[in-house]
Amino acid sequence: MPRLIAPDVRYHSSWLEGYAEFDGAHRDGAGAEDWPLEELEDDQSFRRFVDALVNDARPESPRKPGYVPCTYLWIVDGDTFLGSLAIRHELNDFLLNQGGHIGYSVRPSARRRGHAAAALANALPIARELCIARILLTCDEDNAGSRATIEKNGGVYEDSRNGKRRYWIVPA
Repeated sequence: MPRLIAPDVRYHSSWLEGYAEFDGAHRDGAGAEDWPLEELEDDQSFRRFVDALVNDARPESPRKPGYVPCTYLWIVDGDTFLGSLAIRHELNDFLLNQGGHIGYSVRPSARRRGHAAAALANALPIARELCIARILLTCDEDNAGSRATIEKNGGVYEDSRNGKRRYWIVPA
């Protein structure tokens, strides 16, 4: 049964396999933008990466300008890494217009099985615990799968900006 967990070094090999499936495509919610794959293949570098993801939830953690505190979670099933989900604790101008509070990606071999919808459903109570009263989610205009995932979880369409559909969810 897939579940959300904090990033964990035990998933190193499976994470690398999932990373490879994206073949260089953007992985929303992964938090790996500044980590070259060659570096993440090393056990100690991967441990630092996992620590950085976990620590990013703390407001006092150092981060690049324009980045906000973020809780990173992994979607796993048993020993298999299926994808990533990020809950951004607040919105800046970019996130308000294009990125939203929650971003997620599921590795290509695990898509079309409801993993993203289930992960988003499980992330909503966590966002509520972070005092996010209204949750903004966005997806590309042409991403029918993400659109269905958001709508299945109660997303109400507000508008489109710069090629992104914007939805709001009010967690119960």
